[in-house]
Amino acid sequence: MRLKDRVAIVTGAARGLGRAFCTALAKEGAKIVAVDIADLRDTVKEIESLGGRVKAILADVSSESDTKKLAEDTFKSFGRIDILVNNAAIIFGLLRKPFHEIDPGLWDKVMAVNIKGPWLCTKAVFPYMKEQRKGKIINLSSETFFTGSHGFVHYVASKGAVVGLTRALAVELGPHNIHINAIAPGFTDTEASRSIADVEKYDVSRTPLNRLQQPGDLLGALIFLASDDSDFITGQTLLVDGGRVMH
Repeated sequence: MRLKDRVAIVTGAARGLGRAFCTALAKEGAKIVAVDIADLRDTVKEIESLGGRVKAILADVSSESDTKKLAEDTFKSFGRIDILVNNAAIIFGLLRKPFHEIDPGLWDKVMAVNIKGPWLCTKAVFPYMKEQRKGKIINLSSETFFTGSHGFVHYVASKGAVVGLTRALAVELGPHNIHINAIAPGFTDTEASRSIADVEKYDVSRTPLNRLQQPGDLLGALIFLASDDSDFITGQTLLVDGGRVMH
């Protein structure tokens, strides 16, 4: 087990990629703090069925007070914070609209969760990681930052900002031996994806591996970036998309 007894916070953990990330980290021995604004009981049950330790916390990542309390409660429960996975994002149910028809209120909401959230969560865990002189932070960007996506300018812009945040924070966190990297998934078969598109009609012909991405395809990259195997990697964005985008 590469993460035995480490403590991992995963935001957006109620379903989809977040739940898959929690399970993968737990299988590697990590103690899990599952965070969401939605019901976390299914995630907790899944981890407990594996014999893992898990704490569920309802929190809004766009709230500074919520994220600060999240970090405090995690430290009180487990005595340390080793890993933060900034996965929470607004995409579920988003409707494609031309950029000039998107409501400014929705724009602000997407930005508050998708980019302000990772900043606030990182800010909240920083004192604990700084004290222990080590930490791993993994942000979720998106392949759409590299390709664009019609009708999702707010989402694409927020995921591009995650890349910028990752690079800027790497410079500031590096002297404290805190590593921060991003994973950029391609279009993945999750509840969120199914809420915005017909996954059965997704064109895989532009993907060299010629199949639709599944949540499990991201877990190797996640564990790598959370473990000691990536101890000299920071500020990077790893595309995990079957080769659809190469850079």
